[in-house]
Amino acid sequence: MRTIDPMWHSPKARALLARHELGALIRIGREERGWRQADLGVRIGCSASTVSRLEQRGHHADLRLLRRAASEVGLPTDVLAECLGLARSTATRVAPVGPRVEEDPMRRRTLLAAAGLAAPAQLLAGMDTALAATPDPTGSSVPLDVRLAAARSAFDAARNDHLLKVLPGLLADAHDSARRTRTDAAYGALSSTYSLASQVLTKVGRYEQSRLTADRASVYADLSGSSLVVAAAARELSIVLRHQNQPAAAERLILSAVTQVEATGLTTETEASAYAQMLCTTSYTAAVAGDRQQAVTLIREASRAARDLATGPPAGRLFSVTPASVDLYAVSVHWALGDAGAALEAGRGLRAAQFRTAERRARMHTDLARAWWQWGKPEQTTTELLSAVRVSPGEVRDRPAIRRMVTEIHSRHPRTTGIKDLVKAAGLHSA
Repeated sequence: MRTIDPMWHSPKARALLARHELGALIRIGREERGWRQADLGVRIGCSASTVSRLEQRGHHADLRLLRRAASEVGLPTDVLAECLGLARSTATRVAPVGPRVEEDPMRRRTLLAAAGLAAPAQLLAGMDTALAATPDPTGSSVPLDVRLAAARSAFDAARNDHLLKVLPGLLADAHDSARRTRTDAAYGALSSTYSLASQVLTKVGRYEQSRLTADRASVYADLSGSSLVVAAAARELSIVLRHQNQPAAAERLILSAVTQVEATGLTTETEASAYAQMLCTTSYTAAVAGDRQQAVTLIREASRAARDLATGPPAGRLFSVTPASVDLYAVSVHWALGDAGAALEAGRGLRAAQFRTAERRARMHTDLARAWWQWGKPEQTTTELLSAVRVSPGEVRDRPAIRRMVTEIHSRHPRTTGIKDLVKAAGLHSA
């Protein structure tokens, strides 16, 4: 076990820590070792000028490089955690991009509404506030793990409004627990809460906020020491990168995470499930990047990896992949590759009863709808989307990409059977 250098608890370091100046802490650690900025840059894979920016900008710099630099200079986990804001009523300034601009809340809500977002603007504004400065703990008597499980159930049921409402309090209490206990489990719970926030924010099209929460999930996953929590956070971050049109970066990240999961030996069903899930995500990421061979190879490997998994995994598992869900991923992979026929063939045997949650059942219908629409079949597309509405209205109403598809069908094929009902269900206004 590495001995903690008393330098990190010196008056100078404590003063920097109190101001959350992570970059300055990295600088004094580098100088203590007699390294130039170029020396640290070699160790973390960047230039001396990048190290200079890391040290000057702190939390406003690249999160992954910051974490690598902190590790290289020997910054202890407890000091890193405290510097990242694990303290009551302290802003968790982990990875904002660019300067923070104070904005009138009413103006922000007006802009959100004008952007055509389906999720209530006040809930999105509440999440923005919670991400800018962690709220005080709620004082709830219900255990955090019970509330986190309930929040996951809300996501599974596509109750996105409810989830956005409870997430600020969950984040506050998860931060408070990690601050007080400093245990691996508490860091893991905090990471999982941020991952869940990233999932719902991605679903409603709030990609900048989703990137922020995914970054934070990765930070606290590293502190947890759990390879599965790290993999879950990496998966969410790769999904956000993909949505931000950075498929190559997303692919590199997720491939690295797959390697780490595989290194566990896959001796348990939980590990095997994680491996299959990560392969699915990697396959879809490769498809979005236009790498057909990689995408097809990986989805086939995922199918083999999931072959012996349970068709009904226990509730609460981080990776709940099943053979049917791999087939559903295959639909998305072939759709992303532009092959609607192969996508529909991959989904030919899928049935709603194969999926445990409303979110997955509705997702089956929306993914098949995308394939039908790609093939130019408005009737079949509308039928699938109406089926999704019956299972979970939020999967159509809250997802910008699906709302755009409804708008396109209505614009190009206004006489399609059921399109008026679909437009209404999506919260759109027909002409």
